[in-house]
Amino acid sequence: MAEADLQRFLDKVRQLQAFVALSEADPALREALRDCSDHDQVVALAAVCGFSIGRRWGETDTPAVARTSNLLAGPCPPPGQEQSMVLLERSGLRLERIHSCSAATPAGHWYDQSATEWVLLLRGSARLRFEDDPQPLELAVGDTLLISPHRRHRVEGTDPAPGTLWLALFVETTT
Repeated sequence: MAEADLQRFLDKVRQLQAFVALSEADPALREALRDCSDHDQVVALAAVCGFSIGRRWGETDTPAVARTSNLLAGPCPPPGQEQSMVLLERSGLRLERIHSCSAATPAGHWYDQSATEWVLLLRGSARLRFEDDPQPLELAVGDTLLISPHRRHRVEGTDPAPGTLWLALFVETTT
């Protein structure tokens, strides 16, 4: 392990220890911690208290959930990439914030999902193509789209920085 990696690891451990000590001294914080149902909620609670504990091994920056709860805030991913953050996950339901920057689905690849997907474009624009429709679909801020299960589709392109910001709800159908 490089010295810089070791220092980041030790800093996270120190922050975790300080967060634990604070939660043991503050009954309200301890109860709020007890009410967390997943890792992301614990990371967000720690961030409210000023601790950055969300970084996982190999990450160079803290996840957006640790910095802010504003869906429109956060750095743009590198050009050609997108970043997804799960905001909520329950049985058969997943809500994601997706931030794309000059991104496109790799050539020849089509998404073929078992879930129904509903998307809302919060910022930027996007061009989608469905395998069963030769014309691309242009989406702008405020547009929503419902994608049926197994309707093959791909992203043809998204905006450059500050990028395209999506809110995507995936609903698994049970038969």
